[in-house]
Amino acid sequence: MIVEQLYTKCLAQGAYFIASNGESAIIDPLREMQPYLDLAKENNAPIKYIFLTHFHADFVSGQVDLAKATGATVVFGPNAHPAYEYHSAKDGELFSIGDLTLKTIHTPGHTMESTCYLLHTPEGKQEALFTGDTLFIGDVGRPDLAAKSELTTHDLAGYLYDSLHTKIAPLDNDVIVYPAHGAGSACGKNMSSETSDSLGNQKETNYAFKLKRDDFIKELITGLAMPPAYFPKNVAMNKRENEDYNAIIQRGTNGLSVQEFESLANQEDVLILDTRSINAFAKASLPQALFVGLNGQFAPWVGALLPNIDQKIIFLADAGKEEEVVMRLSRVGYDQSIGYLKGGIEAWTAADKETVSTQEVTAQEFVDGLGNGSISNPIDVRKPGEFATSHIEGITHLALDTANTNTTTLDSSKTYHVHCAGGYRSLIYASIARRNGIANVVNVLGGYGAIKETELGQLKLT
Repeated sequence: MIVEQLYTKCLAQGAYFIASNGESAIIDPLREMQPYLDLAKENNAPIKYIFLTHFHADFVSGQVDLAKATGATVVFGPNAHPAYEYHSAKDGELFSIGDLTLKTIHTPGHTMESTCYLLHTPEGKQEALFTGDTLFIGDVGRPDLAAKSELTTHDLAGYLYDSLHTKIAPLDNDVIVYPAHGAGSACGKNMSSETSDSLGNQKETNYAFKLKRDDFIKELITGLAMPPAYFPKNVAMNKRENEDYNAIIQRGTNGLSVQEFESLANQEDVLILDTRSINAFAKASLPQALFVGLNGQFAPWVGALLPNIDQKIIFLADAGKEEEVVMRLSRVGYDQSIGYLKGGIEAWTAADKETVSTQEVTAQEFVDGLGNGSISNPIDVRKPGEFATSHIEGITHLALDTANTNTTTLDSSKTYHVHCAGGYRSLIYASIARRNGIANVVNVLGGYGAIKETELGQLKLT
């Protein structure tokens, strides 16, 4: 028996490979199918089934392309009605994978089609539970994503409580829980950084199993942040057949000369995306480039900040990272990459094209400037929850996910010093501000983490 978790940090997402006696299955695959094909080949276990726990909102899943490549059957639980060939599993239906058995457990709440899959050993032992977004480690799935006129967030929270207490709680304590997400995902409020746990421990420590029904519903629906704008678009994509993944990669990895890149950059419907390291971007980029570096939560921030999922994109990338950029854009449905700058920023500067740099200061220089009054327009761009936990007394809070609108209220004659937690999101903010005509944005190196380690003087953290 093989159970392997394929965890993608950018999306805080877990897909799963299960194999036994010459057969295998995939649960909640990402769009790029090669890792799954490689595992099946390595283990001499052709993929028989592709199981989906629900229609995901935070990424585009790869079941259609993978099914075409392997002949595997796509399986959803009850209430799912995608526009492609699939098997609609009944609650309690059994599927064999070699000597193993996977049982469908319909668990509505996060969405109405949400389904968990319980893995049994040949001896009948309950081995693992693949919970999708129904149960996370330390948390549960948010109940607002599938709310509609006839089904409220309150209704869904009630369904989720019933699913957890009538379907999952009675299972054996030593079952290993394998969720679809961990910390950093917007699909829950406060999930753990752990990516698996025993069900028994979750029963003891997860609030979802300890609260009464009314208290659970109140806890679940209180304080929910607005979901990222791209979530409904990804749900729609997961219900239909999309463009072939290999075609997307081929189009997006087209190397563009400086002249070709410049011509496209001048078109109103084309976005320039700089995906390089924070140091490379700060040193030199293009004036209208949006920075979202690969070395952070790339795909979720692209989804949060690019309102048009059909946006045509040309990009700058660190050498050798071009295909990765296109792949990670496609994970959240941004399929219209049309090429990258061949030769990178070096080719651009060699052709005497305009570049801009982003001024930066150390955390100590920032703190000293606030203390002596030489810095008068500081901005904290972290999430509301981070800001509420601790921040510099008196600082302006303008969250990054609202930057497309809040940067338009800034004064172009002023200089703004911006920090996040570590220096990644503040550079994204600086790039958006620049695109909106605010030239003087200074990045605080190391962000709030570095600020807390400085000699604060009269500065107060609250």
